[in-house]
Amino acid sequence: MQNVAQILAGAVVLGLPWAPALAQAAPSEAASLTIGGSVERPLRLQMTDLKKMPHVRVDVKDHDGSAATYEGVLLAELLKSAGAVTGEKMRGANMASYLLAEAKDGYRVVFALAELDPGFTDSQVIVAFARNGKPLAEGQGPLRIIAPQDKRPARWIRMLAKIEVVKVP
Repeated sequence: MQNVAQILAGAVVLGLPWAPALAQAAPSEAASLTIGGSVERPLRLQMTDLKKMPHVRVDVKDHDGSAATYEGVLLAELLKSAGAVTGEKMRGANMASYLLAEAKDGYRVVFALAELDPGFTDSQVIVAFARNGKPLAEGQGPLRIIAPQDKRPARWIRMLAKIEVVKVP
């Protein structure tokens, strides 16, 4: 697993604009997210790392029907940073690749890699760290996947801890 400094070398090579800001990230925070599996650069990101990346906001209706604005990083951007298959490489056998997201409590959900790729969809699935301008509440965060297009929030995984990219043989 690579640390933030190792990731930066690859991020700069890829021309990712947030890479210099990420160099200032502090690696020691309790909240972290690991991204591994079939990726070129496994990552372990701290909350400060995520907050230095480009943010997006999505307006949704929560499970109880209340309106909420979540803020976070596009999951597609995180996958690109880790070197997952995206863009023009997303064809043929790679179309069977998927992402397995796991919460601290063991809850798991699956997304097809293609449904997260901006070349295939306008979907804005995010790894959220804030709701209505405040950090996620205990039991919801510190990180959560929000998939605004899903009709039911069953894949809006709370307490997100790990993402694994799986390439089906």
